[in-house]
Amino acid sequence: MNLLTIENMSKQYTERMLFDNVSFSVNEGDKIGIIGINGTGKTTLLRIIAGLEQPDAGSVVVGNGLSIRYLSQSPVFEPGETVLEAVVRGNASPGEEWSVESDAKTVLNKLGITDFDEKVEVLSGGQRKRVALASTVLSKADILIMDEPTNHLDSEMSAWLEDYLKRFNGALVLVTHDRYFLDSVTNCIVEIDKGSLYRYQENYSGFLELKAQREEMALASERKRQSILRKEIAWIMRGARARSTKQKAHIQRYEELRDRKGPEFDQSVELKSAASRLGRTTVEIDNISKSYGDKLLFKNFTYYFLKNDRIGIVGHNGCGKSTLLKIINGLVEPDTGSVTIGQTVKLGYFSQENEYLDNDLRVIDYIRETAEYIRTDDGLVSASAMLEKFLFPPQVQYTKIEKLSGGEKRRLYLLNVLMSAPNVLILDEPTNDLDIKTLTILEDYLDSFAGIVISVSHDRYFLDRTCTRIFAFEDGGIIKQYEGGYTDYELKKRDSISEREPAKKDKKSSEQANKQEYVRTHSKKLKFTFAEQRDYDTIEAEIAGLEEKLADLELEIEKAASDYGRLNQLLGEKTETETLLEEKMERWMYLEELAARISENN
Repeated sequence: MNLLTIENMSKQYTERMLFDNVSFSVNEGDKIGIIGINGTGKTTLLRIIAGLEQPDAGSVVVGNGLSIRYLSQSPVFEPGETVLEAVVRGNASPGEEWSVESDAKTVLNKLGITDFDEKVEVLSGGQRKRVALASTVLSKADILIMDEPTNHLDSEMSAWLEDYLKRFNGALVLVTHDRYFLDSVTNCIVEIDKGSLYRYQENYSGFLELKAQREEMALASERKRQSILRKEIAWIMRGARARSTKQKAHIQRYEELRDRKGPEFDQSVELKSAASRLGRTTVEIDNISKSYGDKLLFKNFTYYFLKNDRIGIVGHNGCGKSTLLKIINGLVEPDTGSVTIGQTVKLGYFSQENEYLDNDLRVIDYIRETAEYIRTDDGLVSASAMLEKFLFPPQVQYTKIEKLSGGEKRRLYLLNVLMSAPNVLILDEPTNDLDIKTLTILEDYLDSFAGIVISVSHDRYFLDRTCTRIFAFEDGGIIKQYEGGYTDYELKKRDSISEREPAKKDKKSSEQANKQEYVRTHSKKLKFTFAEQRDYDTIEAEIAGLEEKLADLELEIEKAASDYGRLNQLLGEKTETETLLEEKMERWMYLEELAARISENN
């Protein structure tokens, strides 16, 4: 049954045409994910569905007696309202308050909100969003509309919401960047692309396949059009010489083919690595601890970052993940311990909250304040060219920042960080408010990034895609290391919990297990990781092999003195081998130092 229909809708925002004569419907059982590049109108479409905005043209028809609830990115509350009052408001009929309050407290606990009498106005932005989410899921709406519901949720909260929405009997329309969430919850994807809407009756994985097919069909049609058009042009040219009049229908066909627009595809955020060279000493964290009042965030944490480390940091909200990043970045001091930053280290910090953006500045001037040009693998690239690669075309570059959407501002801020050419990239919730396309290209960029990447994120897909080691904040202020991505971490954690369950039956066994866990956790800094042990066992042989290769190359270079082609090739091989040998020597020195420390402390 059809619940809501939008017909022939058009909507313009400033000079942008967001929707051009589009239609859209929500049917019973639909669970729709809206995707598209930031600034294409995702939030605007949600607000039109919710009745909070009107289209410039077209109609919105809602079924009789239909109830709609909308979760915005920045919810608004009544002044002086408590957390519990905010959740119950709008969800309780007279006489039902007690029952709704009980349900409200259950949901709030699931979302990490435990002080029900606290004033909403003193909460952080993330906490306010979770209070609004609790109110939304408690509603008995026929259609739930959610704008980025997974922002500010940790992994456990996201899993709970995912399960709730899968069981929800009404229709759902949501915008989210969380691809695992889209895959699990939705049965329909609607893509906004250049003022048009494309509907796919699939989850996110199915959408990717169908979109590829659509684009291939569009390209095939364009190739056919160009082929026919070439023949028609030849006919027109021959006909012009042969006679003064031409067949009218044939000419009209030619003109229609000539004027028909070819397919347009989104630009890719193609950004080559622009990192500065990183020396032997990178970032060394030595036995740091941090508390705020009685709240212990972490203690006795040590880690020496290696070149090309890809670290993902996970844990529940408020456990200290962002604080750890700020300590590395020098914005917060640890209570004990120290952080050493190498002389060649250039930090790039992408914080959860955008840095201050002067709304009166033009987009290009904001980037030029960081760098007029940046040196990449492709050579010297201007600020304007970098903006264009990052989906800011020339006509947008000279507009004021105030005209950008929230997601576009986030993307602009990310580009500004990358323009500084860091070699240690610190990302605090990078997936918040970035569209999926930008995230995909950022992930590809990180693949070739010549430096260290440290990411705090609740986005499971992003962590699986970009990280090779997980730091997990666990009880007692322990930061525990897991090899692999997020899925590997979850599996290992689940196995660890299963192994500990039987021990709880025996107090003595439990005490012994806790002691072993304490020793194992606290001694992790005094052990090689799997990769370090493997390198330590083989690196001397690798160095010897490279030195032998260099000696052989020297002899061949002497013999090829008169063969300039061969000489050039050998000199190139020699340079590559010397560079690789230097990297292996630096790694060997690091491992030898670490082995000495392990020996001293054992």
